[in-house]
Amino acid sequence: MNQTKNRRISDSPFNVSACLRRWLRIGCALCALCAFSLRAAENQSRFLYVAEPGIQNRVEYGGHGVIVFDMDHGFKFVRRIPMSGLDEKGQPRNVKGICAHAATGRLYVANTHTLQCVDLVTEKILWEKAPDGGCDRASLTPDGKELYLPSYEKNHWNVINALTGDLIKRIDTPKTAAHNTVMSPRGDMVFLCGLGSPIMNVVDTRTRNIVKRIGPFGAEIRPYTVNHDASLAYVNVNHLLGFEVADIKAGKLIHRVEVAGYLSGPVKRHGCPSHGIGLTPDEKEIWLCDGHNQMLHIFDATVTPPRQKDSIHLRDDPGWITFSIDGKYAWPSSGEVIDVGTHRVIATLQDEQGRKVESEKLLEIDFEGGRPVRAGDQFGRGLRR
Repeated sequence: MNQTKNRRISDSPFNVSACLRRWLRIGCALCALCAFSLRAAENQSRFLYVAEPGIQNRVEYGGHGVIVFDMDHGFKFVRRIPMSGLDEKGQPRNVKGICAHAATGRLYVANTHTLQCVDLVTEKILWEKAPDGGCDRASLTPDGKELYLPSYEKNHWNVINALTGDLIKRIDTPKTAAHNTVMSPRGDMVFLCGLGSPIMNVVDTRTRNIVKRIGPFGAEIRPYTVNHDASLAYVNVNHLLGFEVADIKAGKLIHRVEVAGYLSGPVKRHGCPSHGIGLTPDEKEIWLCDGHNQMLHIFDATVTPPRQKDSIHLRDDPGWITFSIDGKYAWPSSGEVIDVGTHRVIATLQDEQGRKVESEKLLEIDFEGGRPVRAGDQFGRGLRR
């Protein structure tokens, strides 16, 4: 009787030794998983790619090429990727934009005359093309197949095959002075704006045709961004220290927001008080550049209209703002690294000679096992899901 009872107890799923063995197997599996995760983390790395010369002074702000900084080790200088793009006097042409795509492993750098495609693994230039009308700030489709490339302040955009550099289509936009291009996060629309027009052109990327015109805005359009579903646009315009908000579906302005507590005045570059605006990826805040006061102004984007909440002093006039993929860091063109959560400067960018690095053309690229796995964007677009 005791043997039967003991046998039944040993066969029971609640037997102590059996439970211990089961938990031991689970623990070993968890340890193996943790070890795998640690190995994977060791193989992951995040870098900030900064294209120079990105603003007026070609020497003081870091020279020529694409400078790579290590995001995981205090944004230390890693290396400089040489680029072409020299003028007839052998001087580097001004960089106008930067894009990248992880799956295709390509980096694109546009200067005033040419578009260069770089292999992200070998860091060799794969091709360099000179599109009709020159180049300005382009935007890439999410699949990495097409670039919408504005001419250099002419009146058209070139749609470029991102793998070959060949022209797919020309989109004419009379009297725009083509300048900036923002792709919707979904990739179904792309927004084309120029220095000479208060109208925002909207292109359907399936047909590559203009399907809507938004505006007019209060003046000619400068930098701008859109939220995750491209229902709202946040837009800098000439003469305004602040920004305007447009309802994209309705095709009209809904708010004009001015910076409070600061005077507008002359700026070093761009001729525009607010040149640079971005949404944090979670769309909780709008970050706005103030060139005259050397400030970033931060607005609460969870309320309508957005409400001013904080300001950050910078070392130079900012002309651009963008964010890390995870939304933890903000990068104004003046070269600071800012903690988004605390609004505090935590680092400044310096090149291999200790010179301060400033650029409006920068983005994050992440690698795993030496291969690119994620690429950020030069525009501070909303990415909330």
